[in-house]
Amino acid sequence: MSEIIRVLFVCMGNICRSPTAHGVFRKMVELAELSHRIEVDSAGTHSYHIGKEPDPRACEVAHPKGYDLSDLQARRVAEQDYEQFDYIVAMDEENLMLLQERCPDEHRHKLHLLLDFAPAVTQREVPDPYYGGRKGFERVLSLVEAGSQGLLQHIVKEHFR
Repeated sequence: MSEIIRVLFVCMGNICRSPTAHGVFRKMVELAELSHRIEVDSAGTHSYHIGKEPDPRACEVAHPKGYDLSDLQARRVAEQDYEQFDYIVAMDEENLMLLQERCPDEHRHKLHLLLDFAPAVTQREVPDPYYGGRKGFERVLSLVEAGSQGLLQHIVKEHFR
């Protein structure tokens, strides 16, 4: 029972959506007492914000709900990520397509859209809130929570039962 599942959340710049998913999923894993079995990370398909902290608006919306993003720093998806991670979870179709273009064939089965794990949610993509206001970040958090809950349930069912 030493299997460790590694999950990587991906958006474009790794400062809004994927760090939000990182923080939300990490908290859910912690509450499920699975931190020793599931590792979480996030990255971007582009290198716009490497080394930067998450967008302050993402932190501001996440914090009151108990999600801490303060220790996260943006990075770009690396070639070795395709091998190291078991789940590579994109926030939208565009970033999923970029991941598919770069992913070696033997690892394509690891690529997913987050909201595919939230069947009750009618939309397939977590929209980029970067150019919007607080409401956009609140919507992202809500969608990420739904997708993260479904993903965690999927992982537990597939790997830990």
